[in-house]
Amino acid sequence: MVRDLNSQGLGVVARDDGRVFFVAGVWPDEAGLFEVTGTRGRIGFARALRLDTVSPDRVEAPCAHHGFSPAHCGGCPWQFISYAAQLRAKESRVAANLAGLCKDHGIAPIWGSEKTLGYRNRAQLKSDGQRLGYMAAGSRQIVDIQDCPILNEHNRATLRTLRERLPAREWRTRDRRGWTTLHIDDDVDAATVEPEQRRPFRQGNEAQNERMVTWLEEQLAASGERPGAVELFAGSGNFTRTLARHCSSVLAVDSFAPAVEQLGALQLQGVTARCVDLARREDISGLRRQVEGASLLLLDPPRDGFPKAKAFLEAATGGKTVLYISCDPATCRRDLEVFATKGFKLESVQPVDLYPQTPHVEMLTVLKR
Repeated sequence: MVRDLNSQGLGVVARDDGRVFFVAGVWPDEAGLFEVTGTRGRIGFARALRLDTVSPDRVEAPCAHHGFSPAHCGGCPWQFISYAAQLRAKESRVAANLAGLCKDHGIAPIWGSEKTLGYRNRAQLKSDGQRLGYMAAGSRQIVDIQDCPILNEHNRATLRTLRERLPAREWRTRDRRGWTTLHIDDDVDAATVEPEQRRPFRQGNEAQNERMVTWLEEQLAASGERPGAVELFAGSGNFTRTLARHCSSVLAVDSFAPAVEQLGALQLQGVTARCVDLARREDISGLRRQVEGASLLLLDPPRDGFPKAKAFLEAATGGKTVLYISCDPATCRRDLEVFATKGFKLESVQPVDLYPQTPHVEMLTVLKR
């Protein structure tokens, strides 16, 4: 029987000898026959051959490319389960990861997405010149995607037009990966997409991002102050615009130079944009003079969190409030424990579902010292 889900959204099944196996495409309390496909120490991987007990939350997947074989797209692995069940699972994951750091009443109900399809405003397509699509789960195999219902209409149109160029010699590569990446979003179309041209980061669900910006606005307005602020992983200014309206000064930092250039071009009053490698302790320590007077820290790191949080806190000693926007509960807990050693207490958590049909969950957290 499937007893739980792991952090990647795979079902957890335990054999009689205690060995744990992870299985794609199953849900808690389902039971059946599973075939072992590989092992690694005390854990392993398996696939479902037959389900004798099926979850009442199962639904028909809305995408023809959904599945769990090398021929299926690995992008949206929860399409087989109802959206209500997806949200419950994400809430449970947040609560489990933050146990002991925040009282239960401090974790608000998750914000579900109004759209569960047609919401995604960006994607990374792969091509070897013959195929165009996404990767199969856990493999280096390109799955040729005819259509992607998770994309918004602009990006679906871009995908369709790009497919008309197949076979495309310019998308072939001698790179050992075997593919070229085509980054698409709402600001480019098929005529302006350039191979291997990374786009500045943006949250993938525009409507949910607007709710997050509103949350930030409310947090800043409620303080009744105009603090000096530091924003880490600022990107091209998604949250910086709001900070600029409420803070006396903002130091906005990111590691990706094109994003910092875009942010600087906005010429926001009181905002200084800097390109700094936030993975290097030496570079973070070099910010000491600029951050020591700031009382507010906002950070929105990638999925691996902020491993150099301790180094930053050694430089920024005057912080009173931290607004941490996280897309991974496990790395978020790790970083929050570092903040706790410096006297910060986790006061509230707002889970947000940015990516329906996937196990990913966003968290808006508030810490005070």
